[in-house]
Amino acid sequence: MRAIIIDDERLARTELKKMLQEFPEVEIVDEATNADEGIAKIEKQQPDIIFLDIQMPGKTGFEMLAQLDKTPQVIFTTAYDEFALKAFEVNALDYLLKPIEPKRLSDAIHKLTASEHKEIRTEGEYVNNSILSENDQVFVKDGERCWFVKLSDIRLFESVGNYAKVFFGTNKPLILKSLNALEERLDEKVFFRANRKHIINLRMIEKIEPYFNGGLLLELKGGEKIEVSRRQTVKFKEMMSL
Repeated sequence: MRAIIIDDERLARTELKKMLQEFPEVEIVDEATNADEGIAKIEKQQPDIIFLDIQMPGKTGFEMLAQLDKTPQVIFTTAYDEFALKAFEVNALDYLLKPIEPKRLSDAIHKLTASEHKEIRTEGEYVNNSILSENDQVFVKDGERCWFVKLSDIRLFESVGNYAKVFFGTNKPLILKSLNALEERLDEKVFFRANRKHIINLRMIEKIEPYFNGGLLLELKGGEKIEVSRRQTVKFKEMMSL
């Protein structure tokens, strides 16, 4: 597993690298001293895992994650335990409090090797505009709340001006992405542009009803009712063999 350490403290990076020598399954491919450098190196190296400090000069670790289109697994490493709750809110793989204890690091690595998350590579290079599979995780930040969300758990994207509302579970955060930009990145076998304002997860459809003007009305598992435009109804029926 390819890893990058992102921490502004040189001694902390050196100590963690030394501790990780005990785990041959983890290969340190790079390190970064701040969020901007971290983003560049993640895009270049496309690691499986990042060991990420939260409090750094400039951007925090959370702010760095919010800028990534595609997020690797994350293990937070920090001296600030007040961030623990927030770290788990974003569903990080683990949270290590500095100074890191060998036993806690070992537990985190075991979680990592047991994880089913797999990154997609193209000849070892990071492709920023690659299609995201339904098993990929995306980082969603809305105000102070942060989430890692598996795309398969998102049932609906709704256009709100230059933003998109993301529907998963009981959450509906806004992200600064247009529906057109999202459509380019999403797998069309799973996500379907129902109309000008909505992209739906085809696996989340609960009910299909005829609608006026030859369109369709879809009810999703969250209870949302979405109209399929007449033009898109033709495509939808072909896809679903209706």
